[in-house]
Amino acid sequence: MSAETERGQRVVVGIDGSEPASRALAWAAAQAARLGAAIELHAAFDPGYTFVAPDEVEGELQARVDEATARVHDLEPGVTVTGVTHQQAPAAALIEASRGAELLVVGSRGRGGFAGMLLGSVSLQCSLHAHCPVVIIRPPD
Repeated sequence: MSAETERGQRVVVGIDGSEPASRALAWAAAQAARLGAAIELHAAFDPGYTFVAPDEVEGELQARVDEATARVHDLEPGVTVTGVTHQQAPAAALIEASRGAELLVVGSRGRGGFAGMLLGSVSLQCSLHAHCPVVIIRPPD
């Protein structure tokens, strides 16, 4: 499922409601406007980590997509936006979505050291396995 402009360019952005994802969204919106590309928002949640009804998960993911869509329209009104939700591991969803994209943009939560090794890193997995260039927006120092 891809948002396409006349030239077929799209920028894929991972969103999760966090501040790093919000910063990534703003950067991606500006970049999409420069490229004349569409933005494709992806919100994902691995249901294996919690006992929440699938409808509740889908509702929360869709709310994040709707909020991000409104933000893109505020920041860059001329950019076409679509949103996709996934009930799967975020890194896997973003890596698959990166096929044929101009760019994949994700935020970095900055978890490092032992916690980062235990929890894994969506940005690290995307940087290693994406099918297009990846931009990781880091938190300010």
